Amino acid sequence: MLKLQLLAVAALSVTAILAQDIAATWQGKLQSGGNEFRSVYKITRTGEGGLTAVLYTLDHGAKPVAANSVVVQGAAVKISFAAIWSEYQGKLSADGNTITGFWNSGGKALPLTMTRATEETAWTIPAVSERLQPMRKDASPAFEVAAAAIKPSDPTRYNSGFKMDGRRVYAERENLRAMIMFAYGVHPRQILDAPAWADTDYYDVYGQPDEPGEPSVDQIRIMYRKLLSDRFQLACHGEEKALPVFVMSVGKNGAKLARSESGLSGVPDQTMQRPGYLTERNATMAEFAAMLQATVLDRPVLDQTKLEGRFDFMLRWTPDQAQVSGRVRPTDDANAPPDLFSAMQEQLGLKLEATKAPASVLIIDRVEKPSEN
Repeated sequence: MLKLQLLAVAALSVTAILAQDIAATWQGKLQSGGNEFRSVYKITRTGEGGLTAVLYTLDHGAKPVAANSVVVQGAAVKISFAAIWSEYQGKLSADGNTITGFWNSGGKALPLTMTRATEETAWTIPAVSERLQPMRKDASPAFEVAAAAIKPSDPTRYNSGFKMDGRRVYAERENLRAMIMFAYGVHPRQILDAPAWADTDYYDVYGQPDEPGEPSVDQIRIMYRKLLSDRFQLACHGEEKALPVFVMSVGKNGAKLARSESGLSGVPDQTMQRPGYLTERNATMAEFAAMLQATVLDRPVLDQTKLEGRFDFMLRWTPDQAQVSGRVRPTDDANAPPDLFSAMQEQLGLKLEATKAPASVLIIDRVEKPSEN
């Protein structure tokens, strides 16, 4: 009996030592899609003897993300980040200097080994500037001419999308059709008479607004419309036609949506980690509808939810082949998420209905490849 008690005390002591030793700065490089992202975890002890952590992704603006829990059981380490629906799980080495594990996000696990940082090896964490004041609502910004750059994309690049970091407004690996879609808030089917290269030539765009403050999504769209006109010589006009559309509305039992607590300003964080794994933070229903029509569905999506404000939510579904262009194999997994229409109803309390309705179309009158920077 005495031997068992001694073993139990020893086990508790080892766990306590590991929990104490893990309170440090840890850093590692995450490999994803051919790119490398430096991650820093600052783990500290709380006044109650527990642990807390903050994540800094140095190559994504280094904005701090607080963990909602840090659990150490023996050598096993689990750090959860509810704000970004991700977690890190690993095992602390016997010498206490390495954690070998996986970063789990959007249903995908990527290997990530963290090493204990010293004064000599610690990476510098860039200072994050205070939140910018919003741009005046009546401002109509353009890209600063001297700062705007358009260049062909690296064909091996994995990341794409329209992004903003402070006053830095940029797009990675986007073609002309995608730029028009974003600038005018339309579906590919709503763009008519575009040249063939509008779908095959990909560009990176970098710049900042010529007006002070942080632009809203609508103001960023204005910036891209002006860029398309100035640098691509885009001329177009709108008409209205009856088109096949999806109408998004609230289901009979009401919406199941949480008001945003992200602390973000007027710009949403919309991330499709992989087909069928969509995370929305600080998004309006109109922005969610635009995301669906731009990346998932084969027709425009009309928002008729009448829901005001911004929301945080996740949507998990099993894509059909039409939604992913054959990029995902069909699954017979009994535990797989439902199809998109069922998932919308079950998880969000929203419904999508296919119908035909008047919708705007954009007819391209003239467009050229971009002028030199």
